[in-house]
Amino acid sequence: MRLYDYPAPSPRRLRIFLAEKGLDIPRVAVDLAKGEQLGPEFRARNPRCTVPMLELDDGTCLSDCLAICEYLEALHPEPPLLGATPLERAQIVMWYQRIDADGFNAVAEVMRNASPAFKDRALPGPEPTPQIPALVERGRQRAQVFYRDMNARLMESEYVAGPTYTLADIHLLSVVDFGAGWGRMPVPAELTALLAWHQRVSARPSAKA
Repeated sequence: MRLYDYPAPSPRRLRIFLAEKGLDIPRVAVDLAKGEQLGPEFRARNPRCTVPMLELDDGTCLSDCLAICEYLEALHPEPPLLGATPLERAQIVMWYQRIDADGFNAVAEVMRNASPAFKDRALPGPEPTPQIPALVERGRQRAQVFYRDMNARLMESEYVAGPTYTLADIHLLSVVDFGAGWGRMPVPAELTALLAWHQRVSARPSAKA
């Protein structure tokens, strides 16, 4: 089993997940800045040309972060990061997908349409995609709405999906740090519940993965 990795927000989710599980999987660095994900060797394994990707011993490749986490959770159920009951699992996946759609995609919209590094690479994948500068402001607005929504949720729940730390929290942590760092959109000071949550989860050793 090998993990294809790069220091970017999406692979970071998986690194945190692995650290929480205490799993050590050999890694292969894929330099996105140099376009190595678009080369024929990597593309043959993953036609979507994205990381993270988990290559199994039989050559099967999993190229979606949630799918990889689902697979590893089934193999290593402790500690449970995707719930201990069907309802808990459904709630965690529900929040994970919401964070992905409303938060991660909003910040990515800003970064990929504003940064010169993503010229003609405004969407992940093998096909060139031109930037649309008008989407930058929309992405910023979406991110602020997302922050407010997450603050409201964390005013009523200790963690995103309930009383325990789960994959939903891992995803939200990666999005908040993505927004503050790469997207230059830190959480506003008045969103105290989200900021307090962020301080707690950032103190976990896995957050440094």
